Amino acid sequence: MDTRLSSRREPVPTRRPAFLLPGLAVLCLLSAVPVSADTPPAALFERFENFDAARFTEPTAVDNEWFAFEPGTQWIWEGTTVDDEGEVLPHRVVITATGLVKRIGAIPCVVTYDLDYEDGDLVEAEIAFFAQDDEGNVWRMGEYPEEYDDEIIVAAPTWIHGIEGAVGGITMKGDPTVSGPGYSEGWAPGVHFSDRGRVQKFVAENCVPLDCYENVLVIEETALDEVGAFHLKYWAEGVGNTRVGWGGEGEMTQEVLELTALEMLDADALAKVHEDAFALEKSAFKISPDIYGKTAPMELSAD
Repeated sequence: MDTRLSSRREPVPTRRPAFLLPGLAVLCLLSAVPVSADTPPAALFERFENFDAARFTEPTAVDNEWFAFEPGTQWIWEGTTVDDEGEVLPHRVVITATGLVKRIGAIPCVVTYDLDYEDGDLVEAEIAFFAQDDEGNVWRMGEYPEEYDDEIIVAAPTWIHGIEGAVGGITMKGDPTVSGPGYSEGWAPGVHFSDRGRVQKFVAENCVPLDCYENVLVIEETALDEVGAFHLKYWAEGVGNTRVGWGGEGEMTQEVLELTALEMLDADALAKVHEDAFALEKSAFKISPDIYGKTAPMELSAD
C-alpha cells in the first residue's frame, strides 16, 4: 500500500527493501519491479478508471476545491511511522507544488516534489505528476520515487501512465460523495501499485497542529495486494490533506501524520526546489530508461 500524501504514500512513508543493491549499474536493470510468480491474476488488478484523453482540455489548471495546486505552495506534515524492525520513528513529509510541467502522452501534467524523512534521514525523494479533467477529477499520472538507505539508492519503483500497462488513477474526485463508488488511484502491475480510494464520510470539524478545519472529507485508501490494511486521509477545502491515519491488523507502517505548516515559497526558494526536481529527473532518465526514459523532460510552465 502506497501511503505517501502525493498518492497514498500523496504524505508518505516509504517502502524500502531489506537488501541493498550493489550500485546504480544493477539498479538500472531493476527500474521496474518484475511481477512475481505469485502475483494475483491480472483480473484482480484491472480495476482502473476509464481514461479518456479528450476530457483533459485544461489539465494543468488544477483547481479542485479539495486538492488544488498553486506553484510554490508547500505542505509539511509530521508524525510517526513504524520501521521494518517494529520501532516507532519520527516521520516528516514535505511536498511542494512546483511551477514545472511534464507531458505524459498527450497530456501536460503539473509536478510535485516530495521529500520523506524518517528519524531525521531522507528516505525518499519523488517527483509526481497530476492532471485535472473537465469534470474536476484530479488524476495521478505517474511518479518517479527514489528510496534511500544511508544515502544509497536502493529502489526506484517508477510508473508512468501509458507505459508497460500502467494506467493513471484519480487522487481526488471532482464531486466526492459518500454514496459514490470506490475508484482507482492508479494501476501499475510492474510495481504492484493498485491503490483505491473511497469517500468514507465527512466530519464537522477536525483539528491538527496548524489549525482546525470544518466540513472535512475523509477518504479511505486500500490496495488489492495488502489485505486487512487501510489508510485514512482527511482533506480540508482550500487546504488539502491535513491528516493521515491508519487501520486494520495488516497495516505495517502505522503511519500517523498531521499538517504542521502550509506556506508559499518565495521566488528563490521555489527556484531551489526546481533545481532539485530537475536533478532528480536527471537521475530518473539514467536509472529508469525503459519507463521514465520514454517520457519528455519536464519544463518550466509558461504561465
